[in-house]
Amino acid sequence: MSKKTLIVIGNGMVGHHFLEQLVETPAAADFDIKVFGEETLLAYDRVHLSEYFGGSTHADLAMGTADWYAENHIDLRLSEQVTGIDRANQTITTPMGDYAYDELVLATGSYPFVPPIKGNEHPHCLVYRTLEDLDHIRASADVVKTGVVVGGGLLGLEAANALKSLGLDAHVVEFAPRLMPVQLDSDGGALLKHKIEELGVQVHTEKATTEIVEGEEARLRMNFSDDTHLETDLIVFSAGIRPQDALARSSELAMGERGGIVINDQCTTSDPHIHAIGECALWSEKVFGLVAPGYTMARTLASVLNGDTRAAFTGADMSTKLKLLGVDVGSIGDAHAQTPGARNIRFNDEQAGHYRRMVISEDGKTLLGAILVGDNSHYDTLLQYALNGIELPENPETLILPESQGGAPALGPDALPETASICSCHNVSKGDICGVIDAGCSDLAGVKAETKASTGCGGCAALLKNVVDSELEKRGVEVSKDICEHFPYSRQDLFNIVKVNGIRTFRTLIRDHGKGHGCDICKPAVASILATCWNEHILATDHVPLQDTNDTFMANMQKNGTYSIVPRVPGGEITPDKLIVLGEVAKEYNLYTKITGGQRVDLFGA
Repeated sequence: MSKKTLIVIGNGMVGHHFLEQLVETPAAADFDIKVFGEETLLAYDRVHLSEYFGGSTHADLAMGTADWYAENHIDLRLSEQVTGIDRANQTITTPMGDYAYDELVLATGSYPFVPPIKGNEHPHCLVYRTLEDLDHIRASADVVKTGVVVGGGLLGLEAANALKSLGLDAHVVEFAPRLMPVQLDSDGGALLKHKIEELGVQVHTEKATTEIVEGEEARLRMNFSDDTHLETDLIVFSAGIRPQDALARSSELAMGERGGIVINDQCTTSDPHIHAIGECALWSEKVFGLVAPGYTMARTLASVLNGDTRAAFTGADMSTKLKLLGVDVGSIGDAHAQTPGARNIRFNDEQAGHYRRMVISEDGKTLLGAILVGDNSHYDTLLQYALNGIELPENPETLILPESQGGAPALGPDALPETASICSCHNVSKGDICGVIDAGCSDLAGVKAETKASTGCGGCAALLKNVVDSELEKRGVEVSKDICEHFPYSRQDLFNIVKVNGIRTFRTLIRDHGKGHGCDICKPAVASILATCWNEHILATDHVPLQDTNDTFMANMQKNGTYSIVPRVPGGEITPDKLIVLGEVAKEYNLYTKITGGQRVDLFGA
């Protein structure tokens, strides 16, 4: 029997995941598979795109290899853009010719929304979506000082972090009255704004840009509707996404009013031989902009093509756990209390910079949603209550209170049912993890390799480790809690060894109780232990070599090898004499000086 032809348009994260799922089914043998990708590069991890500025390469971010495609008999065609679909003849068109298909999968993703602002076509007005985009940003950022991100959502704050990592004075301009308006309420948004500004990124909310013109002191000037303006050397638009649905629209598939390719629960479009998955698809009037729902669609469609009549996409959990510019942010379920009868419980510690909000049902038994800013230590517990419908304790507020104020302990792995979702990106439950452990996996790396858990966004890493450790210990497997490969002890064990044996140097400790020369994990930890035990300064002569660069010099290393210093100004109060001293130091050493978003003096070039 001759094989049918399956064509996949799009080689992004979701398209690649679909292929990974399909080749694991018997149906893969029934198809000749062709994949068309518009980019020149193999599918890569866009979730961790900002790591590209930290030194990661495409190879580090790549999700597969050319060899993998060849081994699975997949014809991969990169840099070959599909320009048309002929539904009547079941063919697609590219600059290289026409190709027939029996089944067609649209995994075309999305494109960045650029607001229709006069002047947005300037060469230094850029977007943040692909590795090529990041190369353009890097080139534009060379030898300039200031960058602005338009958009204060998830991607916008990631882009701001990228600009900051390039050494720019970064600004975020957001039209809404708060950052991350989809995930956070006003209190959470205000705290996030405060924390980000303390880190040196200036935030401008409730700003509508009317035009972009040539600047006087920088390349560009952004004029706002409130008659204020901001000068900058480059602008990165990260104001949301739009479904990449032009191909489907031109072939007259059913479309949503605001875009998106309409699909049913089987991820099939209005044409029974054309399917859509990921950010280009519209299911139940929703376009999902996170990777986890796209992966769920990919798994569903692979099952459908394998003949599973029960396979169905029924929506996805949109909870998010992030660290944005070093600030913990979490959002779960109905975070804005839109469910009728929903009630709120809030905890706000302004001193510590922690904000937590629980949204519970009217009867107080079910967690509907939550918001966390500044501390995500409660996230995993709250997520499991929400996802698994676990009944809340009699005093639900204990779930978000600190332990010192009567807070309940975290929900341990043993309390989770077998059906508990551990990794939503790859649909891995606690039962799946128990299954691979029973099949022979004896460590975290093995579980990740077998289940793919924690290889998507990575937000479940801590919970996964807790579950794996717990299940291994139940089966009598010794779980290593060693601080690193050089010491067969935990940090607490090392503290006790140092204290009991009167050890005062790292050299003595590693000679008598460890091996090798130490690493970036154990050296700073031991320095801290020694300083604590013997009441010594952390930068005493014997401890300095154990610290990382920033701690050694009490300054922040910049990408050009120099350092920046933010002198301590307690409470923000400073005398004229002290200001003069700062000025004299900056002048003597020719230091570039600025006021940070947290209203502190920052000296660069030391």
